[in-house]
Amino acid sequence: MAPLKPTWTQPSHPNVQEVQIKLGDYATRSVSKVDLRPFEVLADLNFPPCTKASVATYATVQMGQHEHLSLNSDLVYINHSCEPSLIFDTGNMKVIAGPKGLKKGDELTFFYPSTEYTMAQCFECICSTLSCRGFISGAEKVKAVNPSKLSDSTALWLNKHIAELLDIPGEYPPWEALAQAKALWALAHVDAVGSRAISGEMGGDTNGNAK
Repeated sequence: MAPLKPTWTQPSHPNVQEVQIKLGDYATRSVSKVDLRPFEVLADLNFPPCTKASVATYATVQMGQHEHLSLNSDLVYINHSCEPSLIFDTGNMKVIAGPKGLKKGDELTFFYPSTEYTMAQCFECICSTLSCRGFISGAEKVKAVNPSKLSDSTALWLNKHIAELLDIPGEYPPWEALAQAKALWALAHVDAVGSRAISGEMGGDTNGNAK
């Protein structure tokens, strides 16, 4: 993302986010200042500083079929990735860690089509991940996925309004699949986090709902 001229006090999230400003398109990025377990909350999307946006722009987040949100904070510096570290859960107005959790120094990214049906500013993705989708132009152009397949992790990131616009059946976010992903992470990290993680007490309940 090219540098923006902020209208808010910076840093807006000093305890969890470091913004690294660089010149050039999409050069600025954000990194995590905290370790989070899967689906723990990084930030709340509170009003204020958030406000409803009258029109969609490259700096807004879609929060409903016809509603858009101006973040008015350093969260606008969170870039896109086809294998993101975060989920923007607009249904619960939270930004949460993805199914792999988050470590200090990890880049903060989210999958833009998970919230955006169409995009005011499309772009060629440079995330260089194995699942990179190339040209990013919103969920309208993204092939529908099966939310029950954990191997297709895109299903974990979709917001309810995107699933509805794509006419994908099922509950979104897909809490059952998220709970399974959380359990798999806990089993892989049992020596580090103990039985508390396996029980689901990792910043959310056993249904995957962030607290």
